[in-house]
Amino acid sequence: MGKEVKRIQRQLQELDYYHGAIDGIYGGGTESAVKAFQRAKELTVDGVVGPNTWKELFDEDVVSPPSILDEPLSYRSLALTGSFETGKPTPDCFAGISGDFDGQGISFGAMQWNLGQGSLQPLLKKMDHHHPDLVDDIFAERCSEFREILKAPKEQQMVWSRSIQDQNHYVLREPWGGLFKTLGRCEEFQDIQVEAADRLYDEAIELAHEYEFKSERAVALMFDIKVQNGSIYPYVKQQILHDFDNLPDDADEGARLSIVANRRAEACNQRWIEDVRRRKLTIARGRGTVHGMHYNLAEDYGIRLDVEV
Repeated sequence: MGKEVKRIQRQLQELDYYHGAIDGIYGGGTESAVKAFQRAKELTVDGVVGPNTWKELFDEDVVSPPSILDEPLSYRSLALTGSFETGKPTPDCFAGISGDFDGQGISFGAMQWNLGQGSLQPLLKKMDHHHPDLVDDIFAERCSEFREILKAPKEQQMVWSRSIQDQNHYVLREPWGGLFKTLGRCEEFQDIQVEAADRLYDEAIELAHEYEFKSERAVALMFDIKVQNGSIYPYVKQQILHDFDNLPDDADEGARLSIVANRRAEACNQRWIEDVRRRKLTIARGRGTVHGMHYNLAEDYGIRLDVEV
């Protein structure tokens, strides 16, 4: 995703198939352009830039692997969930920022840590403590104000956060929007976000083992459940186990993951069931489209069903 998608968009634009923004987001416009290109080249029309489509686009035999594939599973799982949460690909999912639409002041990062609940302040303070020179470089003449806000009581932090955003659209005004996004794109702050998510990642591994799952994809699904839904209720677990018993003997782990995805979605508020189902099944099946963005977990995140944790 990210730079790889931008390269695809530029090439499709040069070939007059794509007419949208070069934004690194594999949305509906990009997917439609890929399909149109595939039809013209008599390739399989699936909207996925696999090896054959890549070769036709760039006259190269191998798709350039995303740099995220070199990261540990904890990072890749957070990046995937962060992309769902923010609607942004890596690395911009780590820099997703929104204003006070939910009464939390500012929400920031892959898991949308926020000022209102006090979950964002520790991350910002840790960044300033461990990388003060980098914070100086990013925030420049606003750095003193930034540090004073970190020391202020939460009530003052909330007042300040509302003062730097458009209250009609809950968007941070410049330069603050750009400053926070720059911070989120820093590897140092991404590492802090991954560390902050470690507890949920460890719980996701335990949850995967509870259902006798072994794959990376299973851990990614359980991590997304921990972040978005908190848990799997005991009665839902019984539904899942009953469905497992009715599977054929040769069913693979992917089939069982789809059961977990469906059952957890059906336990949500009626308003969100289909949204949660789409998101969870994308992980369980290894590919899908969520909020207009196409995902292929193996290619984009290196998250696979045939790799054990």
